[in-house]
Amino acid sequence: MKTLTAKQNIWQVIFASSAGTLIEWYDFYIFGSLSSIISEKFFPPSNPELAYIATLAFFAVGFIVRPFGAIVFGHLGDKAGRKYTFLLTLMIMGGSTFAIGLIPSYATVGLVAPALILVLRLLQGLALGGEYGGAATYVAEHSPAERRGYYTSFIQTTATLGLFVSLGVILATRTSMSSEAFNEWGWRIPFLLSILLVVMSYYIRIRLQESPLFAQMKSEGKTSTNPIKESFGNKENLKLVLIALFGATMGQGVVWYTGQFYALSFLQKTMNIEFVQSNIIIAIGLLLGTPFFIYFGGLSDRIGRKKIMMAGMLIAALAYYPIYAAMDNIGNVDKKMELKDAFRIENKSHRTDAGEMVTVTTRVHTYDDATIMNETDGKKEIIVSTKNMTFLVLLIFIQVLFVTMVYAPIAAFLVELFPTRIRYTSMSLPYHIGNGVFGGLLPTISTILVTQYNNHLAGLIYPIAIALICFVFGMVMIRERKGEPL
Repeated sequence: MKTLTAKQNIWQVIFASSAGTLIEWYDFYIFGSLSSIISEKFFPPSNPELAYIATLAFFAVGFIVRPFGAIVFGHLGDKAGRKYTFLLTLMIMGGSTFAIGLIPSYATVGLVAPALILVLRLLQGLALGGEYGGAATYVAEHSPAERRGYYTSFIQTTATLGLFVSLGVILATRTSMSSEAFNEWGWRIPFLLSILLVVMSYYIRIRLQESPLFAQMKSEGKTSTNPIKESFGNKENLKLVLIALFGATMGQGVVWYTGQFYALSFLQKTMNIEFVQSNIIIAIGLLLGTPFFIYFGGLSDRIGRKKIMMAGMLIAALAYYPIYAAMDNIGNVDKKMELKDAFRIENKSHRTDAGEMVTVTTRVHTYDDATIMNETDGKKEIIVSTKNMTFLVLLIFIQVLFVTMVYAPIAAFLVELFPTRIRYTSMSLPYHIGNGVFGGLLPTISTILVTQYNNHLAGLIYPIAIALICFVFGMVMIRERKGEPL
């Protein structure tokens, strides 16, 4: 088979790398998107709040173990090669996601259910820890220096597109059946579908050849014998790892998770926006913002990676409070005038897991701005007007723009920072600490802050503080390296 080169097959390289990475993000995100249902199915029903917290903790575990996956698979990628390492991570992620869709509920197997979920989440986190560095390195090592930011930015779209696809599949499944059927068994479909996507991606990736830089280095016998030691035992390289973490990926991680995950959580848990409508708002915002990954990636080839990333962190830190204050005001139904005579009573019956028929009474109110509030078993769900929904989409889109600014140049920045022989290992660890730890813990820390201060907006203290610290550190320590030979 003819060896791939950057000039001949760069788009094939990008497509194969991006398709697999998108699927891995899809696999990773559907767990978070369906966390409320998962908490009901796999944890004891006696304490629903504790079950939901446990589900979020299991979701966070997948983020926290990502740095370990970065070390394990980064080591393998720098010794054995980029291609076969991210083929392995693809199969681990896909198999784990498919298996989650098959696990019996707590009512069937008891505590075995959450134990299996935890094991599979660990495998997912480890696999994702090895995937990104391999895909980004593979594309970068095929790209011409003067367009490295542009070409690697296609890899950067995969995380957002993965979330978009996961929301789309969940919404399509949910709207194709009754809410009772979806809660009973339909939620498993998005997990089970992932196996088809993984098989297709594996077929695409297996046809690729090794990266030309790595292949040349391997043929010359210059590959690293101990990438971990060279990456973190060498003082100069360790300094670069720390600069990458505290000057770029730490801030990028919190901006990314604020603009996508925290925004969705804020819509659903703080504002109580109805499930389908809240997901549609996020999905539209993501769809509108995704092309800007390519724009800012290309721009970084012209003006540099540092300027764009630092600007994104600073603007995000300054804009978060007014953005979320505006969102909170839309969802605050206590400030709206209720029309006492504009409501109806709805009675719906469904069968529980235990086989009992339960009737749920829903009281639907209308408000002066055409906002509707459903009260089901004491739980409020807001359906906002078209005008307010449009405004919320705009606010989400603005946050996604911040994400594209800090995230689009990050792959090119990281691959240019480290030498080829230890690039996979060296770039993967700071990336996954910044995103998996600083970003992944954002929902938990922000929830604690909201509870501590009894203020909906207190959760923003964490992302704002981290973004500002990273901005200052990055401005002082980062040296622009755009276009330098790898």
